[in-house]
Amino acid sequence: MDIYSTVTQTIIEAIEKDPGQLVMPWHRSAVGMPKNATTEAEYNGINILGLWASGAINNYTSSDWASYKQWQEAGAQVQKGAKSTVIVFYKPLPEKEGEDRRFVLKYSRVFNASQVEGYEPPPVLVADPVERLETAEVAIRATGVKITEQGDRACYIPARDEVYIPDSWRFFDTPTSSRQEAFYSTIFHELVHATGHKTRLDRQLGTKFGSPEYAFEELIAELGAAFCCAKLGITAEVRQDHAQYLKSWLKALKDDPRAIFKASAYAQKATDYLM
Repeated sequence: MDIYSTVTQTIIEAIEKDPGQLVMPWHRSAVGMPKNATTEAEYNGINILGLWASGAINNYTSSDWASYKQWQEAGAQVQKGAKSTVIVFYKPLPEKEGEDRRFVLKYSRVFNASQVEGYEPPPVLVADPVERLETAEVAIRATGVKITEQGDRACYIPARDEVYIPDSWRFFDTPTSSRQEAFYSTIFHELVHATGHKTRLDRQLGTKFGSPEYAFEELIAELGAAFCCAKLGITAEVRQDHAQYLKSWLKALKDDPRAIFKASAYAQKATDYLM
């Protein structure tokens, strides 16, 4: 099995499921950060996207996943005919003297809690969507990045190492998100850009609008913002300018099955840095 193609195809299918919405699959996932139901460990990187995408395709309502054996050990039973979702991990190869540590990509299969019987999920603590979250405020302040609320445009300026976001009064409630949710997802989108600064993660930023590198950096920021919001219990709100990148993202995914792996790896590093 080509692991890269299998995972990427799941994400492509989720994006194309409802093209009229012009949103990415993680915006249709309101269940939070995917985690293992038996260990409580959160999944990382490409596995977040793969599980979110699978949830969007199949309309799963839970963020809990586990292998067939783990569900059995938890006293639950996977429904007959249920289709598994692939997750990946890197297994170290035997070390050879004088060589760098090498890893090989492996995969496993998991099932969502929506696919099992006899499982009672723990109660979910939902953050107040109206009030600003102190955990988010702490994470934002800790970056040291200057953030200016001004005008009606959100952007990160690498030369100044500054983030600009619209005046807070310009954010409004929608049928799916509150003003605060839109506000935070916009800030974290720009802060993920800021993690690429040479004094932080030193990621090469794509600055030419419309270029593949620019679209790729926007995808990193989009994924990172979604990861951060999920970890903080904030629903990520899709920005109005995301639609223009959708075709570029789809083309990148179809041309290179490893592209989403690369973007999610960068996004995970940015999330780890910000959190």
